[in-house]
Amino acid sequence: MRAGHDHNHAHGHGHGHGHGHGHTGHSHGPTLSANDSPEARRSKERAILIAAVLTGSFMGLEVIGGLVSGSLALLADAGHMLIDFASLLLAWLAFRLARRPADWKRTYGFDRFSVLAAFVNGITLFAIAGWILFEAIQRLLDPHEVLGGLMLWVAVGGLVVNVLAFWVLSNAEGDNLNVRAAALHVLGDLLGSVAAIGASLIIIWTGWAPIDPILSVVVVLLILRSAWAVVRESGHILLEGAPAGFDARSVAADLEATLPGVARAHHVHAWSITQERPMATLEIELAPGAVADDVRRAVKNRVRETTGMEHVTVEVATGVVQDG
Repeated sequence: MRAGHDHNHAHGHGHGHGHGHGHTGHSHGPTLSANDSPEARRSKERAILIAAVLTGSFMGLEVIGGLVSGSLALLADAGHMLIDFASLLLAWLAFRLARRPADWKRTYGFDRFSVLAAFVNGITLFAIAGWILFEAIQRLLDPHEVLGGLMLWVAVGGLVVNVLAFWVLSNAEGDNLNVRAAALHVLGDLLGSVAAIGASLIIIWTGWAPIDPILSVVVVLLILRSAWAVVRESGHILLEGAPAGFDARSVAADLEATLPGVARAHHVHAWSITQERPMATLEIELAPGAVADDVRRAVKNRVRETTGMEHVTVEVATGVVQDG
């Protein structure tokens, strides 16, 4: 008989294609890739914590320096660092939560929280950009005196701190949206410090104060493109979009063309728990005389070879199932 459609998918991923699993094959539990090993996660978590400590420790000094010197670039960078500090703590918390095991309510555990943290951090970059742009316009309309010397020394200190934080995050093992979002925040701070140094030197040499808000806007424009990339990718995962490079149509066509035991491959669904944990489900109809278990193993191996997907659930549906 054809496999029943009971809408009780054992993995609970919510795609609602409703295939019963009387004849299914699973890779139970997340199969950890090299980038998703416990040691790699600890490396990322440690990197984010170090970056948070570096950012938070310098933030107060930059606020004081910006107020005393009258520099919008410094105040903008300090405001950016304040939100970055909170964002880095959120990113660190996401890794801590991900350590918690899955339970009957959360069958995938808390890994998705790191994607949510990346999405929130990306959105905050847009909020920061809007605030800096507003302040820059106000400063251009109503110029303020800027103490270039004090601004220069504070900006140099900020640059050193941000370079260290960015280096730590860039050397974290593997690729991860949460780490990328955190690194993007720190990169924004780093560029802000560079802009503040450039503005302070121009003010010292020429006395032209408008360079301060102008360079602040330049920094904003530099970080917005990358911020949008993080928001787009994390949003795609949150919306259960297919992993990068996975085309359900191509996967189905490839299985039908290369595996003699597959008469038809359909109901192909793919999504990601996190960037490192892609998953897929699909249904196949057997060719006459094919052995279900053999074809199921062949399908899982083929999908793994062509897409790199380790966790694949295969359901067999046929008029006459031949399990040999």
